[in-house]
Amino acid sequence: MNVLVLNASYEPLQKVDLRHAIRMLVREVAVVEEAEEGRTIGPFPVPRVLRLVRYVAMRWRHGRRPPWSKRGVYLRDRGLCGYCGRRGDTVDHVHPQSRGGGDTWENTVLACGRCNNRKGDRTLAEAGLRLRWEPRVPRWEDLVGP
Repeated sequence: MNVLVLNASYEPLQKVDLRHAIRMLVREVAVVEEAEEGRTIGPFPVPRVLRLVRYVAMRWRHGRRPPWSKRGVYLRDRGLCGYCGRRGDTVDHVHPQSRGGGDTWENTVLACGRCNNRKGDRTLAEAGLRLRWEPRVPRWEDLVGP
């Protein structure tokens, strides 16, 4: 189970596992904003959302784009295939790697197995496919996750 951590200003920061969340409560660096009904761990309710007691400056985010990752592509595309809109399960390169395409935000989309097999190592035009949306660099907030 993952717990969402908010900054003191209520902006999403990251997700942490339950053990980390409880340690944050024990150290009193965070407070519970939302908890699971009727569940506790010792004296603490089982948290869904924590808020930091003190504001954490996130200078490292300003002016920098998030680094590319497969998990980031999944979160950016909300789990949907960029070609047909069904549930996606693989990362596909719009411009194939075999033809010089790289692991970048603008060159990757989530794809279902059917569309990924149909496209193969061909370009969109060669495979007769169209993108449902233009791949873009996500905002940091888009990568916090569900």
